[in-house]
Amino acid sequence: MTTLRVILLASAALAASIFGASAQTYPNQVVRIVVPFSAGSITDGLARILADKLAELWKQQVIVENRPGLPGTTGVAKSAPDGYTLMLTSNGHTIAGAINTSILFDPVKDFAGVSLVASVPLVAIVPPDFAGKTIKEFIALANQKPGQLNFSSAGVASTSYLSAEVFKQNAKIDIVHVPYKGAPDAITAVIRGDTQLYFAPIPSAKDLSATNKVQAIAINSAKRVPQLPDVPTIAESGLPDYRYESWFGVLAPAGTPKPILDKVSGDIAKVLQMPDVSDKLLKQGSIPTATTPAQLDAINKSDTERYGKILKDAGITPQ
Repeated sequence: MTTLRVILLASAALAASIFGASAQTYPNQVVRIVVPFSAGSITDGLARILADKLAELWKQQVIVENRPGLPGTTGVAKSAPDGYTLMLTSNGHTIAGAINTSILFDPVKDFAGVSLVASVPLVAIVPPDFAGKTIKEFIALANQKPGQLNFSSAGVASTSYLSAEVFKQNAKIDIVHVPYKGAPDAITAVIRGDTQLYFAPIPSAKDLSATNKVQAIAINSAKRVPQLPDVPTIAESGLPDYRYESWFGVLAPAGTPKPILDKVSGDIAKVLQMPDVSDKLLKQGSIPTATTPAQLDAINKSDTERYGKILKDAGITPQ
């Protein structure tokens, strides 16, 4: 065996022992969960639930730090890969490069997956007196009136936009995007009939449809949900190839040791299995969803590629 090979093997063994030891003692200081969204957002709420439970498991302080927008994500990408800086973000992370020309990070290469936390189905809502009461009827009306029906969203980076754009391209219909500053304005536009479609979270869709302010015509999840059992999925409503998954997950800086990623991932899975946690998530329209680090890496990579193409096909160019 050559001297060089001996040195390399010894170095590898030393690194493995160091990383293994660090995983056994992790965490021995405060852990930060950065949220690149404002306080009060769905992402922020999920992070705070997770932080409280992880702090109990670890007997260590876990704090949530709100750093909205690209600066928050950039900060995490540049942080030390030691497991003490994590990020809970949405799948909007995957389109950062497709809509921004000046990002200082790579959404895939600069991050290591830890675990998904939740998937959040969205419900297609239309005005209360709208004639398209099913997905098939909506598509038929859109084909009769190309370019005359509108869909609202909370902005190009929002899950409400992506869900509708995937629907538009999958159905091959010509409907016009009308972005708003946030979800409340986008929903109000549907209630007033200014726009004819919006993809809303389950609690909002349930409350609004119960009071006849909107019609809930389909849900974008793979299966129907217990909160709205009579609302069919888009796939069973005539678009079997429709696929859009709105997810929230934990990422770490690239280079974070695998034993630490595995430990955090495993502990997140334990948290999501706690009855009080799953109840909270289900009540707010989220479905607890844990994955391995490798699975989240694959999701992040495939979604970045897929949504980049969808946005390009939609004529969205980086600004």
